[in-house]
Amino acid sequence: MIDREHVQRIAQLARLALSEDEIQRFTQQLGSILSYADQLSAVPTNGVEPTDFVSPDHDPLRNDELAPSLPRELLLRGGPCVKKNHFAVPKVIAQ
Repeated sequence: MIDREHVQRIAQLARLALSEDEIQRFTQQLGSILSYADQLSAVPTNGVEPTDFVSPDHDPLRNDELAPSLPRELLLRGGPCVKKNHFAVPKVIAQ
């Protein structure tokens, strides 16, 4: 499934220098992970919606309802630097 060359290629793409021991260990570990993923893909999931929950009593999604927000002054009070009613942050893209 996954061999030494795959692990070396992944390490190269990730710019990782792996020892021989690490290459051997990662080959085994990644093989185990992919084997487990194959087992999961064998589970029949026809007709199961992706948003179904195990227990219908626990639905973490809430209705999207309109509610008043906090006042702008209260929100901006927590910022380290505020200018013209906005948070001021350092420039991250050079011109």
